[in-house]
Amino acid sequence: MSKPLSQYSVENLQTLEAELAREYSHVGGNRLSLDLSRGKPGADQLDLSNGLDAVIDGNYFAEDGTDVRNYGNLRGITEARQLGADILKVPAANVIAGGNSSLSLMHFVVSTALHPGLWGDHRAWRNSPTVKVLTPVPGYDRHFALTAALGIEMVNVDMTPQGPDLEQIQALVTEDPSIKGIWCVPKYSNPTGCIYSQGVVEGIAGLSNLAAADDFVVLWDNAYAVHDLYFPAESLASVFLSAQEQNTADHVVQFGSTSKITFAGGGIGFIAASELVLAQLEKQLGLMTIGSDKVNQLRHARFLNGRLEEHMQAQATLLRPKFELVLKYLQSELAELDIASWTSPKGGYFVSLDLQPGLAQQVIAMAKAVGLTLTHAGATFPHGEDPRDNNIRIAPTFADLEELEVAMQVLTLCVKLASVRNRLNGT
Repeated sequence: MSKPLSQYSVENLQTLEAELAREYSHVGGNRLSLDLSRGKPGADQLDLSNGLDAVIDGNYFAEDGTDVRNYGNLRGITEARQLGADILKVPAANVIAGGNSSLSLMHFVVSTALHPGLWGDHRAWRNSPTVKVLTPVPGYDRHFALTAALGIEMVNVDMTPQGPDLEQIQALVTEDPSIKGIWCVPKYSNPTGCIYSQGVVEGIAGLSNLAAADDFVVLWDNAYAVHDLYFPAESLASVFLSAQEQNTADHVVQFGSTSKITFAGGGIGFIAASELVLAQLEKQLGLMTIGSDKVNQLRHARFLNGRLEEHMQAQATLLRPKFELVLKYLQSELAELDIASWTSPKGGYFVSLDLQPGLAQQVIAMAKAVGLTLTHAGATFPHGEDPRDNNIRIAPTFADLEELEVAMQVLTLCVKLASVRNRLNGT
């Protein structure tokens, strides 16, 4: 298989289909149980943070004397806010350190924008008969599920290697006052792994100056801000500084967390915003809680402050071989056939694979039938509807290298077999 599939004769295609079908049948008899469906850290990654249990060592007092065992500190303890500042590259004064889930903080912020509003005045999304949010695609399924659950419509915009299509975004927000915001994963975007260019960052930071809606918000989910695979780390332009320069800081809310830095289910989530927005969020937080888990905040701050990059380099040492293995198999098994394209991220948690149109559901079903679970087709689009049915998100992190190698053998086999059959059906 050393030439594009489009150059194969019908006879060659039939021979190849028979060979691949036999191989697929053999794989089906191996009773595999493999899973590349979710971007979860592996056990070896989690082990890097076992020292969290020791850093408290009976000392429950923060640097300012706060007893973290007690109530209070809605914005989080100073050390934890500084950790969030280091991750998101903003001043600590602009950070709220919360509980273990940045997703819950996103739900909280969008709900606040929808009902009381983020600015302490008449502006609230609920005042509009229709509320829409822009969703770059392919994108993050949990953003889509959250948005849909709150009754907000989604308008897709195309992703490019530099980030979302800025011209498309600007045209939409200028023309439609019901468009109230945009979801962004700016560094190692889920699932493509791209990093937004400086021009895209600056353009998105300035959207509220162009938007027909006076309550437009950029929802900047920098989930993979420090999840580099190679060092020196790739840089991302500062949306915080750009928003300040364009006088739009009250319309940008950033999110981050330690969920894939330390313990996935026991980290800290962060919000970063202007003081005006933070004050409104703190007011709403006060109706929900008397303070987040400050013991957890303190142990994270003691464990990571001053050694965050060292810790992430250790994470990269574990993850880099997995991503390189995935890319090796995609290149060696699919490149010459010219039947797919994929991203080559330098960080984050995913590889995005695009097949010929109409094949994603088929390939995922074929893989499932022989013991490989992938993220369901359409997951990277709102409502699970991929209009081209061609995108597959590969999540290499949770499997060990041996499992991952078998999984990539199965995946590339399914892609080849489905592509050959597709071409035969079209001849």
